[in-house]
Amino acid sequence: MDKKLRVGILGGTGMVGQRFITLLENHPWFEVVTIAASERSAGKRYEDAVGDKWKMPTPMPEAVKDLIVYNINEVEKVASTVDFVFSAVNMSKDEIKAIEEQYAKTETPVVSNNSAHRWTPDVPMVVPEINPEHLEVIESQKKRLGTKRGFIVVKPNCSIQSYTPMLHALKEFEPVEVVASTYQAISGAGKTFKDWPEILDNVIPYIGGEEEKSEQEPLRLWGKVENGQIVKATSPVITCQCLRVPVSDGHTASVFVKFKKKPTKEEILDRWKNFKGLPQELKLPSAPEQFITYFEENDRPQAALDRDTEKGMGVCAGRLREDSIYDWKFVGLSHNTKRGAAGGAVLIAELLTAQGKIAAKN
Repeated sequence: MDKKLRVGILGGTGMVGQRFITLLENHPWFEVVTIAASERSAGKRYEDAVGDKWKMPTPMPEAVKDLIVYNINEVEKVASTVDFVFSAVNMSKDEIKAIEEQYAKTETPVVSNNSAHRWTPDVPMVVPEINPEHLEVIESQKKRLGTKRGFIVVKPNCSIQSYTPMLHALKEFEPVEVVASTYQAISGAGKTFKDWPEILDNVIPYIGGEEEKSEQEPLRLWGKVENGQIVKATSPVITCQCLRVPVSDGHTASVFVKFKKKPTKEEILDRWKNFKGLPQELKLPSAPEQFITYFEENDRPQAALDRDTEKGMGVCAGRLREDSIYDWKFVGLSHNTKRGAAGGAVLIAELLTAQGKIAAKN
């Protein structure tokens, strides 16, 4: 690529917005030129707007410190400065739906980390290794929005990436029932231990809305495109419990699976090891070389040791065993703010760019 695409980040002062900024530092295709946030941050230097709320383990990149933060509601003004935007805004679901469509209607592609449009029928919700074919509904969405190049694409809930890729790699064996419990890091709530001391020495057995997302969103990933819309799959049946645990980053899943055609352990490990998707074939900049990494050790994967596998863009599995009630059980792990949130969205943008769906405005 001769010239980097100009990127805007909507909601750039929050935790996911900050993660976008760190991941895009020195990106070969993209350059952050615009940051937009709430009215209270608008007009300030980015460094001043964030203040003491920088939550990343690495320092704030020098290139963004002096950027003047835009008011996110000045849609035309923000859109005029960028080729596309990442959305990580903190608003109500209805407000997010509205503002993302406003940006798309300025002919600015929106790659969203938010949940608001995950069930909009003509908005693709994508994990690039799992369902890149869903991107074809963008053309139907453009007709609805009345745009030529503006559209919205979303990524799924961060927690489902701790187990859905492993199930996807085994689709030929037809999983029919899945029981999953996820043990989710506090960064998924936008928190650090400094912000949330009461999580220490504690487990909270409830995360609002998370269980419904965990049970339903994998079915949308496995759905089919029909008449310009995505129709979700009807199987496997998934039941899930989601717990918040005192871990900084990394969502862990305990998974039990029943198959229509029970695979052998050797077949499962072979499919996991050799699974590759379109990002690997295209060698996209953020794509992990090994998407699924299996650990033989009994005490792996561990969040502290393994969440940064493949720079946080790979997913991990371990403890694969036959079960007395279900066919197989295993443990999964994914980095929730890299693969699960901002990094997953960056990978989507890379795929859209490789396919020519995102390009320079002029």
